[in-house]
Amino acid sequence: MRTGPEDAERLVPRYVPRPRLHLVREWAEGDDVYRAELYDCVADGAVSAAPVLGEVPRLTPAWWSGLRTVIGGLSTVRTDRTAVRQAYLDRAMPKYLAFLGRPVPTAPPAWSTAHGDLHWANLAGPQLSILDWEGWGMAPAGYDSALLHAYSLAVPETAERVRRELSDILASEAGRFAELVVITELLQSAERGDNRELVPALRQRAGEVSGLGR
Repeated sequence: MRTGPEDAERLVPRYVPRPRLHLVREWAEGDDVYRAELYDCVADGAVSAAPVLGEVPRLTPAWWSGLRTVIGGLSTVRTDRTAVRQAYLDRAMPKYLAFLGRPVPTAPPAWSTAHGDLHWANLAGPQLSILDWEGWGMAPAGYDSALLHAYSLAVPETAERVRRELSDILASEAGRFAELVVITELLQSAERGDNRELVPALRQRAGEVSGLGR
């Protein structure tokens, strides 16, 4: 996982906007290991200071168009890296989606390459740039779009915008499954105290998309 930035530099196409990685240094001091990475400066800041969106962002149509292009292009990158594992889905989805009252499938309709952490604190604007490439790799198809949508749920206007802009992904069978995957992950992390304010919206959204496979 630690080689994600270097692997992205080698394998992810240049048209995917991100700060270029120039130098990596690792060293040990006693029992501690340190790592430093030198990147290009990103002139525009992150859209949000936190992964969960707190207000409607001011983003241009060109930004959204660029995001669609990036998600589509990245999904075709060939890699043996893994962002989400089938073993995790088999273990976690039945547990955290049990409130739906019926079994849910745990096998994705398809797999594709994803950034793996596409939330609002990893997206720069108004000039689109994608930060933090440590965890990219194979995931259920539609994963990045589903993750961004889930982190938008506290701002319904933007959640609706995400659904509209990424409708070709989120309205598909694979996209609905990916939403259930992301909801599983975020409900699990909420148990540890992360982003608990999203739980009611996550559970409601799970109910909305849980018709998958019927």
